[in-house]
Amino acid sequence: MIESLYPPVSFHFRVDVLQLGSGGVDARFQEVTGLTHEVQIEELAEGGENRFVHRLPGRARYGNLVLKRGFAMGSKLHDWCERAIGALDIDPKTVTVSLLNEAHAPLATWRFEGAYPVKYAVSDFKAQENAMSIETLELAYRRFTRGTLP
Repeated sequence: MIESLYPPVSFHFRVDVLQLGSGGVDARFQEVTGLTHEVQIEELAEGGENRFVHRLPGRARYGNLVLKRGFAMGSKLHDWCERAIGALDIDPKTVTVSLLNEAHAPLATWRFEGAYPVKYAVSDFKAQENAMSIETLELAYRRFTRGTLP
């Protein structure tokens, strides 16, 4: 398996918002960021011990998942964001991000549970630039795991 020695490319990926039916054009993104999680550290000073402070593991902490794509008209994903941010109708979904191989099969999949929109933005409009209009969706979530698609 020589191909497993080389890291996969990061530009071939897929995003799915389960329970929304957003497959196809509505789920094509040019950038996905925020696949991070960490353990918070709590420091505990022990009385009489001045050489060090105990550093103990705390809770898991997750960053927001940020999705960027060209502005899409008539999007179910946009409607979900509008309901969540505009009307505070929070309807958590499961979002999967899959890194794909050359045969379009998942190499790795990250599953974001309890995801909901917390920010929506559209890029600036500038007459002097020849640029595509980009929309950015930012999602908070309960937790994420790495695995395979169900």
